[in-house]
Amino acid sequence: DALIPQIDNIAGETYAFSRELQGPILDMVTRGILVHQRRRHEVLQKFRAQIAQLSEQLTEIVREGIGVPVSNTPPKGKQPEKLWWRSTPQLKALLYDVMGLPIQRKKNAQGVMAPTTNRDAIEKLSQYFIAEPICAHLLALRDVDKKRTFLETDIDADGRMRTSINIAGTNTGRLASSMSDFGSGTNLQNIDRDLRSVFISDPGMKFCNIDLEQADARNLGALCLDKFYASHGEAFASKYLNMCESGDLHTAVCKIARPTLPWTGDPKADRAIADQVFYRSFTYRDLDKRLGHGTNYLGSPITMAKHAHVPVSEVKAFQHHYFTNLPCIPEYHKWVRNEITEYHQLTTLFGRRRMFFGRAKDEATIREAVAYSPQSMTAEEINRGMLNIWRADKRVQLLMQVHDSILFQYPEHLEAELVPWALKTLLVYLTLPGGRRFVVPAEAKVGWNWGDKSDSNPDGLIKWKGGDARKRTDKDWRLSVQG
Repeated sequence: DALIPQIDNIAGETYAFSRELQGPILDMVTRGILVHQRRRHEVLQKFRAQIAQLSEQLTEIVREGIGVPVSNTPPKGKQPEKLWWRSTPQLKALLYDVMGLPIQRKKNAQGVMAPTTNRDAIEKLSQYFIAEPICAHLLALRDVDKKRTFLETDIDADGRMRTSINIAGTNTGRLASSMSDFGSGTNLQNIDRDLRSVFISDPGMKFCNIDLEQADARNLGALCLDKFYASHGEAFASKYLNMCESGDLHTAVCKIARPTLPWTGDPKADRAIADQVFYRSFTYRDLDKRLGHGTNYLGSPITMAKHAHVPVSEVKAFQHHYFTNLPCIPEYHKWVRNEITEYHQLTTLFGRRRMFFGRAKDEATIREAVAYSPQSMTAEEINRGMLNIWRADKRVQLLMQVHDSILFQYPEHLEAELVPWALKTLLVYLTLPGGRRFVVPAEAKVGWNWGDKSDSNPDGLIKWKGGDARKRTDKDWRLSVQG
């Protein structure tokens, strides 16, 4: 009652929309997703075997290569002299004291720069020849162990895994997820794709996963058109959005970033050129996809080079061509900087406003502000589309929202009706300056489990192209329903 009088029209619309989301969110968190118990056990056993193998290899490398005794079992009581790969103190002693590697530091809870063995530190240390095999094994062990931990998460008595979803959990409007209100389950929004096959549809039902296509990039294009149409003209303001809607954004970026390649003008031939391997395992297209995304969000050459594992000179050359051919991007960066300096706030094209309390001259604040509007618009589009679907047809049962996609199940015999309907109902339209109609397109995948289809997962998701002639092959799913 004290806060409501302070809410103006802009904040009021956001507040009202957040309350409207309680309906579909409550449906998702109470329904949960059915878990295939046998497949869960099989995958869990595979990961346990991988951990054992990697741990044995790490033991041999450290013991024989460095002369340090190693233990694969957790230490009990006092810290033993042997190394356990999960022990942060022992890893620090091995890497920094025994091997003499440069100490990597990070602020601790007390705000002090202290030695660390987090992922960033291990990745940096892997650049040293003597540390590379040890760091590679540590990173692999942590990745696999994270998957093992997820698969060991408690599920509910009815064989379903549930999560809690926080509507107001982020500054952008994205939903946040964690374990369920009953202490079971976990964050179902950040599940590795190779774990998703353990989640299956209910009897007589089938999954549909709908993704927004290149939403952040398209939203940035829409923002450029909206901000600069009047001041710079349509050609200037719409160039990036036109590229996004060309059908192959990343090849188009390659063509402007690498003008010396023998581009033909034929889409298929140019895609083949862009798919050529350029540096290490990167194709031109893959690398420029990463560099374009980072550049859009004010990524520095040094930071981007470190994450992409390419020379700094390569990033600088890319950004020179990128900004020269797409001047609306640096102009957008400039506009955001001015807005934060003068008003300390931004409002998206959907009317969601955010205040920025960091120092206006702090580059971290500016980078956060540059990313805010495109990412917030993506969250708004998927949330509004999800709400539209939930309101319109209860035969569609929402299961999960994952930032720019939704997962739902539907009666299998109604597939030809409900999948095209959901694709259409999800879309959220805006009218931009000049009367241009803007929408982020979506694509659907269908199947009986959440993983992608493969030889080992024939019931997984495949792209919807008007129909799916497959039949459910897994007969053990009934066991999951019976617990």
